[in-house]
Amino acid sequence: MEKIKKLIRERKAKIGIVGMGYVGLPLAMEFAKGGFAVTGFEVDAQKVRDIKDGESYIPDVPCDEVAAMVKKGLLSATLDFSGLKKQDAVIICVPTPLRKSKDPDVSYIVASVQETRKFLRRGQLIVLESTTYPGTTKELVKPMLEMGGLVAGKDFYLAFSPERVDPGNKKYGVKNTPKVVGGITPACTGLAGLLYRAVIDQVLEVSSTEAAELVKLLENTFRAVNIAMINEMALMCDKLGLDIWEVIGAAASKPFGFMPFYPGPGIGGHCIPLDPHYLGWKMKTLNFEPRFIELAGAINSAMPDHVVTRLGEILNTRGKALSRSKILMIGMAYKPDISDSRESPARDVLTLLEKTGAKADYYDPYVAETDLEGEVRRSKKDALKKIGSYDCVMIVTPHSCIDYAGIVKKARLVFDTRNATKGLKGKNLFRL
Repeated sequence: MEKIKKLIRERKAKIGIVGMGYVGLPLAMEFAKGGFAVTGFEVDAQKVRDIKDGESYIPDVPCDEVAAMVKKGLLSATLDFSGLKKQDAVIICVPTPLRKSKDPDVSYIVASVQETRKFLRRGQLIVLESTTYPGTTKELVKPMLEMGGLVAGKDFYLAFSPERVDPGNKKYGVKNTPKVVGGITPACTGLAGLLYRAVIDQVLEVSSTEAAELVKLLENTFRAVNIAMINEMALMCDKLGLDIWEVIGAAASKPFGFMPFYPGPGIGGHCIPLDPHYLGWKMKTLNFEPRFIELAGAINSAMPDHVVTRLGEILNTRGKALSRSKILMIGMAYKPDISDSRESPARDVLTLLEKTGAKADYYDPYVAETDLEGEVRRSKKDALKKIGSYDCVMIVTPHSCIDYAGIVKKARLVFDTRNATKGLKGKNLFRL
């Protein structure tokens, strides 16, 4: 262990990152900027070509920074996983989706660990960052890596550190977001902590890989449950004839005991809609019923139906039937000012609108196209110039670059599901 510690302290340790997506590339850049030689291992040939050309495919990572690190020889990418043998530390950052049955799909982790095991050598540090259920590192990854005869904690070092990437966040990135690490043994924890402290401002060590795995699930289950609560409160306000945004704003004036969450057409992204189900699945295997998780999931999943029903009611006030209306959706990304439409509620809303018979277009300056049930849908680039041709404009993703005052002024009807039109008034304006 002293050898790898010395390499880390002198910033001579070679870092291999498996999976160069939204998590892997920003992390690779931070290590490269910290002076470490980083190699990204990918199955996507286009990503490898982009990195070699000094191009970034992640909005939060500037192209000029990628180009600079490539030019310095501190960042490279390859399709050849045999290079893992040369790495002193290997960090696995691959996706962890859910199956349609809401069961964890760890196939990407398994494939990555299988490749890592082929080239595992004594003294290496292996860290899993992919969000997963408690027990994955110890029960799945460890036995697979030990199949070659090397023992975790003795011959090589194994830890888990949950990724905490927040795409589009201008304030917090990899470097200034506290990092949690937990190893198979205390020595594994300490070594992983030493590695991350070389490039990250604050590192918190926990007692086990299971504790580290649960940290991420707690964070996002907390958010999912509270979003579900405020979504249900929005439904209550609709029945009571009250403005949920006014109520939240007033409640948020309390300087203690209240944290504002906001309603919307559903939840999206690669974390909040998925992570609670990892925990829920694990607890069901232990005969524990995760009632909060299941209830939150049901409420949040029903929000796209609610906003489409509400849109129909709004159109009825003008004597229009939803089935014979032309709708423009503003936004396809799952959150403002990013290009990621994974698990976006906008996808569900668009599908539901078309099932009613309505003609629906979308405009998103960040998402040029998206695959919807096997069919590619494209953003209508000139839609904002033709707002008057739509029966209603529905704001689903509140990108900051859009002129909402102009939309309210020109549109026949506006249905704002995100309070993007806060402070604006108009007889044609309706909010969730």
